Amino acid sequence: MRICAVIPTYNEAKEIGWLVREVRKHGLDVAVVDDGSNDNTVDVAAQVGAVVLRNDVNQGKGATLARGFDYALKNGFDAVITMDGDGQHLPQDVPDFIRLAGHSDNAIVVGNRMEKTKTMPFVRILTNKFMSWLISCVAGQKIPDSQCGFRLIKKEVLQKVKFGTKRFEAESEILIKASRLGFKIGSVPITTVYSKEKSRINPVVDTLRFIRFIIGELWISKS
Repeated sequence: MRICAVIPTYNEAKEIGWLVREVRKHGLDVAVVDDGSNDNTVDVAAQVGAVVLRNDVNQGKGATLARGFDYALKNGFDAVITMDGDGQHLPQDVPDFIRLAGHSDNAIVVGNRMEKTKTMPFVRILTNKFMSWLISCVAGQKIPDSQCGFRLIKKEVLQKVKFGTKRFEAESEILIKASRLGFKIGSVPITTVYSKEKSRINPVVDTLRFIRFIIGELWISKS
């Protein structure tokens, strides 16, 4: 299976260098999709061997992932592994995704942080559990950690699922749309590193956007 790691970034110059180097050790090509950073993320990523795609202005995580998926499809990859560029996702877990994808009929494999929540902020635990329950209900299959961005997605999904959203809710959108198309979604335990850096998710704006998105998806499912 030929796999490309797609890493969306925004001002991740401190972390992107070691992350790309470690991912490449697992035999993966790496595409860093930079979402209008104003630091030297792009230069660092290119220096350590990543293909760099750059948005001139910030477009949101969904739009950035979509550009990475388009690159992977056009270049003949069988699957992508998506990882955050801030160092929270550990490259050492990459082989677990590949093994499960290769020995199952899962079209998407999602990282599951909920088995190792000791270092996870309590508010995030509650939020992840609620959102994962909600997404699982809408998708019609159990997804223990629907908000985890560490995933393997096979090309069959990328070819059929197109984003209608451009920001963080896009990660939930692909799970729901893939489920409706009959694709199976599996999960694999991962270790996640939590730093003191502030999350880029706006707790008010992004939560309201997520709720509006879910209402829209529920309306579609009933129509």
